[in-house]
Amino acid sequence: MSLLRRQAVVPKPGSVVATFARTWVSGRCPHVLANVATKMKLPLTICLALCLTVSTPVRAEDAPDFEIDVQPIFTKFGCNAGACHGKQRGQNGFQLSLLGFDPDFDFDALSKESRGRRLSPSQPEQSLLLLKPTGLAPHGGGKRLDPNGADFATLRRWVLAGTPRAMANAPKLERISVEPSDAMLGANSQKPLKVVAHYSNGTTREVTRLAQFQSNESAIAAVNDSGVISTNTITGESAVMARYMNLIAVCTATVPLPNEVPKEVYEKLPRKNFIDEQVWQKLARLRLTPSEPAADHTYLRRVFIDIIGRGPTAEEAKQFLDDPSPNKREALVDHLLAQPDYAEHWATKWADLLRPNPYHVGIKSVLNYDAWIRDAFRKNKPYDQFVRELISAKGGTWRNGSTNMFRDKRQPEELTTIVSQLFLGIRLECAKCHHHPFEKWAQDDFYSFAAYFSRIGRKGTGISAPISGSEEFVFTGKSGQVLHPGTQKVMEPRPLFGAPPALSADSDPRDALAAWVTSRDNPFFAQVMVNRIWTDLMERGLVEPVDDLRSSNPPSNGPLLAALAADFRDNGYDIKKLIRRITTSHVYGLSSIPNDRNTSDTRNYSRHYRQRLRGEVLLDSISQITGTTDTFAASAPGTRAKELWTVRIESLFLDAFGRPDENQDPPCERTSEPTVVQVLHLMNSENLYSKVTTDNGVAAQLAKTDLTPAAVVESLYLSIYARRPTDAESKNAVGLFEKEGSIRRQVIEDLMWALLNTPEFVFKD
Repeated sequence: MSLLRRQAVVPKPGSVVATFARTWVSGRCPHVLANVATKMKLPLTICLALCLTVSTPVRAEDAPDFEIDVQPIFTKFGCNAGACHGKQRGQNGFQLSLLGFDPDFDFDALSKESRGRRLSPSQPEQSLLLLKPTGLAPHGGGKRLDPNGADFATLRRWVLAGTPRAMANAPKLERISVEPSDAMLGANSQKPLKVVAHYSNGTTREVTRLAQFQSNESAIAAVNDSGVISTNTITGESAVMARYMNLIAVCTATVPLPNEVPKEVYEKLPRKNFIDEQVWQKLARLRLTPSEPAADHTYLRRVFIDIIGRGPTAEEAKQFLDDPSPNKREALVDHLLAQPDYAEHWATKWADLLRPNPYHVGIKSVLNYDAWIRDAFRKNKPYDQFVRELISAKGGTWRNGSTNMFRDKRQPEELTTIVSQLFLGIRLECAKCHHHPFEKWAQDDFYSFAAYFSRIGRKGTGISAPISGSEEFVFTGKSGQVLHPGTQKVMEPRPLFGAPPALSADSDPRDALAAWVTSRDNPFFAQVMVNRIWTDLMERGLVEPVDDLRSSNPPSNGPLLAALAADFRDNGYDIKKLIRRITTSHVYGLSSIPNDRNTSDTRNYSRHYRQRLRGEVLLDSISQITGTTDTFAASAPGTRAKELWTVRIESLFLDAFGRPDENQDPPCERTSEPTVVQVLHLMNSENLYSKVTTDNGVAAQLAKTDLTPAAVVESLYLSIYARRPTDAESKNAVGLFEKEGSIRRQVIEDLMWALLNTPEFVFKD
């Protein structure tokens, strides 16, 4: 090919080849090459070489626009992806902005770097921009473009036009849409998507060919590079994301279960509150039917664990099971929410999210931070007030525990990440270095948000890890600024969306930020909190991960999330009322046993999803069942696991069951997956053995009573499972007492040990 280029003669004006060349280089008729080669009786490669020597000028009005026409090609073929030239230092000396978030940078890289050798307007075919992706020159990324394709023709026309930065009066890309946005598909079917770009001048353009596609549930509905959705036989919903440049649109692909379900089935389902209505509507759309209501003993243990972090005692279980009242479940929820254990259990969850590394901030700071969190839950402080106090905290770290967030996170960038993730469900970490790949947030958004923390002042000896023993005072400084890392521009405080709150020279920018974050007009604030609590109670979040709310990660039930958030706001951000709303719904009280029309459902709450208990819940429940107490270092006698104020307090049991690493930065999310270590610990722990066999424990006391073996067995089942044994279970257990040579106390201890080592105890059903 290179030899043909050197020796080729420019075709005479008016010749067939010249006519073809003019149309070919302008990209208007890329498919006539074969016809021309046949007419001229020339090999196809020679005809192509002759065409490449023609440099017919491109009219200004026909020239491609860099942002509208050129950059999308780089994004489509992965040239500016993180694995190629979009990585931090580029690839082989050539760097593009990740996914094209910085057009100016990309244009300069192409036209100015390396003395412009990547582009050759006088001989476009000699441009590295064309030689490498077509495989005509060595290229680590391999062949990406077809020389006969429309994308190659667009790039060549742009080079031939003199590589203009932007065309006069070129419209700006404002948004994209995907058609259809909601697709109902059958099993083993296909549906092509159409992506349309909408521009500032009111025009539209189909950009399906240059869009990228991704499904969040490929097992339900997969999508190929051409935007064709393919389903199999799994029922459910999948969010198929279409991405064009920095914009995203989502198509919800729904695959219902085969065979219609009569409407009367859903109309007759109980509706205790709006949660039930929203869930039933979603199940009807998918043709799923809910499981039966859970038995009283299942609901009893479930709600005890969820609200106060322990199982019921034998007496509490007996009282509830024998209560004939039709409203006893609602009454139980109200009773549990009024217990002191509620605050300790839920404060521990938030301590995971906020508690800093004790080796960094100092152990006394951790103690005061933990005390502030627990005090807020004991007072049932409204959630918006809790967050406002935290974001705008001032004072000493030993006097105002909330200030310790600013002792731990000392840079505006660090505070931006934790505040946006915890209280908005927006993960801005990606936007710190480049445009977020799956959202609209850019570096300007990140550093404008960070500017709210630019004037934090600190007085004291600061951090002297690993001790950091001194108190530190947090206050509003008189000056401070955040610079954009690329432009070095001083960033003014600006929220992620909406009108910026007014700021005066004397005011603390954090006060304005706290007001904006907790505003009723900020939908993210309420949604991320209700999603977090819904996840704690229902095991599956409406959005997963729990703090990743974005358009490309939609909720499994959007109307339900919106309704919960509105109810939370209308009730003054009262966390107890939100928990009551969820736990008194019919959906919360469903059985975990599937039926023939919801076996495959894992996200739509047609049944309850079992969950392994948190380490603190398990340990406190075991201590209650065995009648023992635990001794923890640096804690008062009788302290329970849920009351521990730092993860530095030693406990092999809590470590085995997923306690956060003390060196891990908050927010720390617990993992609920069971492990072999946990099973072995329950079976072989010397500490648990001593709890079961101690002379002062429940087993020893039961052995001394006059209770019949059947009554002893019933007492154990009530205290461990919150239910009475079945006839078969009772018969088998009583038989252990009747064996020749059996010792009453040893039988009770063995039975207790065996029951504690079952999934029914380790999991919340």
